[in-house]
Amino acid sequence: MSDKTAVLLLQMGGPDSLDAVEPFLVNLFSDREIIRIGPAFLQPFIARLIARRRSRGVEHKYGEIGGKSPIRELTEAQARALEEALGTGYRCFVAMRYWKPSTVEALAAIRREGISKVIALSLYPHYSRATSGSSINELKRVVAEAGTTFDLTIVDRFYDHRLYIDALAEKIREGLDDFHPLAEVQVLFSAHSLPQSFIDEGDPYLSHIEETVRLVIERFEGVTYHLAFQSRAGPVTWLEPSTDQMLEHLAAHDVKNLLIVPLSFVSDHIETLHEIDIEYAQMAHKLGYSRFRRSPSLNASPTFIACLAELVRQAEGRG
Repeated sequence: MSDKTAVLLLQMGGPDSLDAVEPFLVNLFSDREIIRIGPAFLQPFIARLIARRRSRGVEHKYGEIGGKSPIRELTEAQARALEEALGTGYRCFVAMRYWKPSTVEALAAIRREGISKVIALSLYPHYSRATSGSSINELKRVVAEAGTTFDLTIVDRFYDHRLYIDALAEKIREGLDDFHPLAEVQVLFSAHSLPQSFIDEGDPYLSHIEETVRLVIERFEGVTYHLAFQSRAGPVTWLEPSTDQMLEHLAAHDVKNLLIVPLSFVSDHIETLHEIDIEYAQMAHKLGYSRFRRSPSLNASPTFIACLAELVRQAEGRG
């Protein structure tokens, strides 16, 4: 057996072609950690119906950002950068919850290299049962069903890690630099939404988001900031305010220069490239904003990679 440590990056995944959109949506809507639709035995059937109904509109959105999600390439780039930062004792792998490479495929690759020690690192900074929780439960299920013994350590959150906060602050400064030095710019943090019922049942996601915002904004004295939530879907009550509601509110209060900061996303995907860069940008134009910009995503930011490396070392007791 190899004496190396495998680092398994857990991410949501995204369709790698337009043909993959519908099966990706089937996988997503079949996950009862995200949404419970009827009795468990019926959910896969209902998920296929929902995916078939929604796929055309979603395909159109992916068509406008290049015909696929870039999340696999970006996550693999993060894995390569992390492996380089950690050094020769580590190998980094990627597992996508709803697409490829799957958790099964990632663990098989680790096993082929003869590695038994695995640190699973969720790329969702803020813990929720719908994100980190679902990926980790899938990982444990696959390991149990395979009957394979791994020495498994899990890192399921890093919302308040100093290097994560540093990395976000760097990207915000980069975004603010895109405005005139004398412009009055407000900052809108936009996090992925979650059904309010999750929070009511004890999910810590909202408190994690709020703590990240508090820690980041300490670096920007005098900046007016707001928090809103994007990507809601379905008839249930979601976290509020929504990002589109906040855009309307700020425009009504004569805000002209706005920097939107994608929060809870560590790489570009449809929520940044389409929802923010296209949909919200068009909305901002209609609402009369003079300048509307998005801070760059973390992707393979050296500071963010340093954060991941420190998380791995701490998990191994070397931090």
